[in-house]
Amino acid sequence: MEDVLQRIENTINKIRPYIQRDGGDVELVDYKDGIVTVRMLGACAGCLSINDTLTDGIEAILLDEVPEVKKVVLAEPEFQNFFF
Repeated sequence: MEDVLQRIENTINKIRPYIQRDGGDVELVDYKDGIVTVRMLGACAGCLSINDTLTDGIEAILLDEVPEVKKVVLAEPEFQNFFF
């Protein structure tokens, strides 16, 4: 499993400069049973194109480069459980 995590992280690191160019970032949160959980940061966190970035970019590349990956999902926002 550590090898899979390393390959996922390496692939995310290849994608990261393109996301950072637009003011965002991506962070690997978890990998379990073929599902990669990521958190979008910076400008990506509130971007209207987040689903396109996730599925057409991050997920497509991870599926291609890491055969064990079946799906990529977004982590719940950390502030979700706060009451204002």
